[in-house]
Amino acid sequence: MKAGTTEAAIKAVVQGNHGTPMDVLGSHPCPEGVVIRALHCYAAKVEVLDGEESFEMGRVFKDGLFEYVFKGREPFAYQLRITDGDGHSWTIDDPYRFPPQLTDFDLHLFCEGTNYRAYEKMGAHPMTVDGVAGVHFAVWAPNAARMSVVGPFNRWDGRIHPMQNRGPSGLWELFIPGLAIGDLYKFEVRGRNGYLAQKSDPFGFGSELRPQTASVVCNPKAYQWNDADWIGTRANSDWLKKPISVYEVHLSSWRRNADNQWLTYRELADALVSHVKNLGFTHIELLPITEHPFDGSWGYQTIGYFSPTARFGRPDDLKFFIDRCHQEGIGVILDWVPAHFPKDGHGLAYFDGTHLYEHADPRKGEHRDWGTLIFNYGRNEVRSFLMSSAVYWAEVFHIDGLRVDAVASMLYLDYSRKAGEWIPNQFGGRENLEAVDFLKRFNEVVHREFPGFLTFAEESTAWPMVSRPTYLGGLGFGLKWNMGWMHDTLKYFEKECIHRKFHHGQLTFSLIYAFNENFILPFSHDEVVHGKKSMLDKMPGDLWQKFANLRVLYAFMWAHPGKKLLFMGCEFGQWAEWNYQHSLDWHLLQHDAHQKLQNLVARLNEIYQHCPALHEIDFTWEGFEWIDLHDGDQSTLSFVRKGISPDELVVCAFNLTPVPREKHRVGVPREGRYDQIFNSDSSEFGGSGMEGAPSVESAPVPWNNQKFSIPVVLPPLGAVYFRLQKTARPAIAAPLEKVVAVEDVEDAGGL
Repeated sequence: MKAGTTEAAIKAVVQGNHGTPMDVLGSHPCPEGVVIRALHCYAAKVEVLDGEESFEMGRVFKDGLFEYVFKGREPFAYQLRITDGDGHSWTIDDPYRFPPQLTDFDLHLFCEGTNYRAYEKMGAHPMTVDGVAGVHFAVWAPNAARMSVVGPFNRWDGRIHPMQNRGPSGLWELFIPGLAIGDLYKFEVRGRNGYLAQKSDPFGFGSELRPQTASVVCNPKAYQWNDADWIGTRANSDWLKKPISVYEVHLSSWRRNADNQWLTYRELADALVSHVKNLGFTHIELLPITEHPFDGSWGYQTIGYFSPTARFGRPDDLKFFIDRCHQEGIGVILDWVPAHFPKDGHGLAYFDGTHLYEHADPRKGEHRDWGTLIFNYGRNEVRSFLMSSAVYWAEVFHIDGLRVDAVASMLYLDYSRKAGEWIPNQFGGRENLEAVDFLKRFNEVVHREFPGFLTFAEESTAWPMVSRPTYLGGLGFGLKWNMGWMHDTLKYFEKECIHRKFHHGQLTFSLIYAFNENFILPFSHDEVVHGKKSMLDKMPGDLWQKFANLRVLYAFMWAHPGKKLLFMGCEFGQWAEWNYQHSLDWHLLQHDAHQKLQNLVARLNEIYQHCPALHEIDFTWEGFEWIDLHDGDQSTLSFVRKGISPDELVVCAFNLTPVPREKHRVGVPREGRYDQIFNSDSSEFGGSGMEGAPSVESAPVPWNNQKFSIPVVLPPLGAVYFRLQKTARPAIAAPLEKVVAVEDVEDAGGL
């Protein structure tokens, strides 16, 4: 033993208990010159290579610590030649001769919680140090006694590559030469309480396919993008005034191949993107594709906050999919889950032998309903971790928006808890002030850093100003899911038509609060599982009425103020509830009724995008006016949608019973000719074909508190849209052949 290194330090390194192994291993000046030490537990012989010369190291500890003293030498670059018991030899660069790569400034930013690009330093990064290629690893584990990098390259033995502790920051790092993209690894943690576990990298950019749990070395920024035009246009878009029509997708059950295997990211780049484009949706929303161990969680129990799931390919394959979406003019929204994480042993739970990412007290740190753990939003490093995840998906994967799951569970300390099962905040309230602060900061950062980026809150309570700017006291989200509208609307449509007149207010009530937030109207995956029935099967009546009810429901949704979201399979009338283990029932499209329902959704998207009145003013009363909301006895409803231009008007009328209304009059706010641009009862969509006149002229007959009115044929369980005609307006549907004046319609007074 040389250079004053204590036997205790040597023993700690060999036993895997030394927190700063670079104090012992590697090259160190000593009174004699330079001493080099290396730990190779399975080596029979270790030699130092200095150019062409080799020097056999002496074994100074039986468990594999070797040492050689170069007298009169200064530190120099060297390699090690390892020979095992079978006589096999290989040459390596010693990881412990390379200096730490994290700067003091890196450590400061991470601990301060303001490094929103911590992924640039944390995790596994291929790099070249002093001309030697390898991978640099960094992890946060402030309470660990020892952290090591383990993998096939060291027989998963945590003694061989212990990491260097960087002091009070709680960060550990190590550069390992010779490793490369595609290598598997984990971090082995030894806690101060005897805890020993192997963990996936919290900042890992790639993962093994479950049930395997190792992280995979990737280069997160190697992909060459081809979407500059899309990103530029997005940055200059005011999305609140643009059409947003979202197709929500669970990738593994959208479509499967003949062998019942899900499609890859690259296969989806053809099949899914083509489908969504043909239907006219503006965005795809992916149920969480962040790595998760349990298929049955649908992705909502995330392990890899920086890793796309390996189920469908590698990270660059997902980038290819997103790139293709952008080239086809389709945005991509990712479901993101900062509310909770699973307890799986290889994940974030009890990461360094203590409750690091989660609260230690289960009254704050556990969702018992879900069997998951809650992030400690009060820790700077946890905020840095989550903020960096959000920025990572936006910056590295060009994601266009994040839908934040379970926001209500973040906002309330007593969420799904009985009395005595939660801890009030410092003011005695039920609000989780640390989570509120995190959500505000999250929205501020992503909207500042990525112009045109969208954030959606899945928030089901009356928390005020969810979608209002933080400088006004809001949470800063761009849009909020309108769960009240969804619930009331479905309850209404599930009722037999004869009973609907007693529940008319369920359709009109939403306009009392429709402009309190920037709402998106969601018919999501949650509405077609767990015994709730599919959208088509929810509808009452015989087969014809079920389809007619669903057609008029979609027409009501697309006309109602708010952006739109529809879950996969709902567009063609899936009969069965969604099952995450099986493909959608695409064979149904062989039947006209299902194909024509899909045609209706495509036409609604087309009209929605081409009619500014249906999307420009979604969030104030200036874009909406009731015409008749009181006709509950006949279950009819009408309103007008308005665009920024005074000439942009669309009159929408609905008949929610199977009784035709052939002589129905509707008040209109402007004089002029009104083109029928949509009729849900058209034979094109599987209806009875009661389409009425393609165009009508208003008459100076006051009606519904309007100065003018038009005669309308309201088909059974049908909806019609009429657009105020102006010159040189591009047609949406087929050219109109006939214009009918009010005097040509029998009994124009209506019913």
